Amino acid sequence: MTDPPFERWIESLEKRHLAALSFPEVRKGLQALSSLYVERRGRIGSGAVFDGAGKRAAFALFFGPLHYLTVREIVSSVGASSPPPRRIVDLGCGTGAAGAAWAVSAGGVPELSGVERSGWAASEARATYADLGLRGRATSGDLLGERLPAAEGGILLGWVVNELESAARDALLPRLLAAAARGARVLVVEPIASRPVPWWPAWTDAFTRAGGREDLWRFPSSLPPLLALFDKAAGLDHRVLTARSLWLPGAR
Repeated sequence: MTDPPFERWIESLEKRHLAALSFPEVRKGLQALSSLYVERRGRIGSGAVFDGAGKRAAFALFFGPLHYLTVREIVSSVGASSPPPRRIVDLGCGTGAAGAAWAVSAGGVPELSGVERSGWAASEARATYADLGLRGRATSGDLLGERLPAAEGGILLGWVVNELESAARDALLPRLLAAAARGARVLVVEPIASRPVPWWPAWTDAFTRAGGREDLWRFPSSLPPLLALFDKAAGLDHRVLTARSLWLPGAR
């Protein structure tokens, strides 16, 4: 699937993040991020993902586009963009890639509202929206304090629910279900875990009882040349993109 806005965004990311850092520096940051996600997940919530220039560049330049490609496929598969939501609230938006994928898939119609604890990531999300020609804002703050949309709105949590404290996660679930009952569409995306994730069965049960669905995804990928080069240099293999999701279409 060709995606001209995505291709232009990749070019912008390359210009910005490789202007001050060399390819080996970003590759080293990518390897550190990969190790953090696989072996030291307990440090993610403390902000370790963004604690160095190399890791920040790797997250924006590599993992952001991977999240975009993955969410684009999920949104298409579950029909999340028909009809286009008027507004998408991206909770824990990171660099804005996942929410942007949904908005682009919906023809650029939705207005984006991203909230992210990291000020750097929120700033990067604003650049993502601008590069992709999307309307929206991204702010630094607590995702639990964000006002959720109702009818004709979308709510996205991409790769963030597992990083929340248990109390925050428990407080968030009923708010999402209530928003869906008012008409909002809710999409939760997480990695396919190699170890048990205690909260996932309860969330799956709540979503399915409310009329939603759980999915496991494996999408063949065709990475842009720069991403493919980083993927190989860092000893990774993203020829197939994987994720799992919970989807609630919202009351009609």
